[in-house]
Amino acid sequence: MARSLDGLVLAPVADQAPGQVGTGTRFTYRERDGVIWAGYAGGDVVRGHLVGTREGDRLDFRYVQLGHDGTTSSGHCVSAVVELPDGRLRLDETWEWESRPGSGTSVVEQVVEQSRSTVTERGRGSGTTD
Repeated sequence: MARSLDGLVLAPVADQAPGQVGTGTRFTYRERDGVIWAGYAGGDVVRGHLVGTREGDRLDFRYVQLGHDGTTSSGHCVSAVVELPDGRLRLDETWEWESRPGSGTSVVEQVVEQSRSTVTERGRGSGTTD
């Protein structure tokens, strides 16, 4: 079984359709005793929440979100947790809207924050991370 999602930040590797999560969306996951939950925002999403369960490397959860256009949407997702060769985690997701038509697949991967020294070396000079 891949390691815990607790405290990890994940982001989609590609944009979905307008009004959905995209590369600008960030998910902050929590996990405890087989229960998972996350808050997310960014891109076309003002705020979203998900809650569900984890059995081994399989997540099963429901999500609800508010879009910048004022609409709310909800759905169901099943994800496989995969550990990448560099140690980061990836979720291979199969999702379906329950509040509107639509379904699909997506991939989100763990975001690794850059260190202060890396940012400074890149010439940003601010000493802070993005």
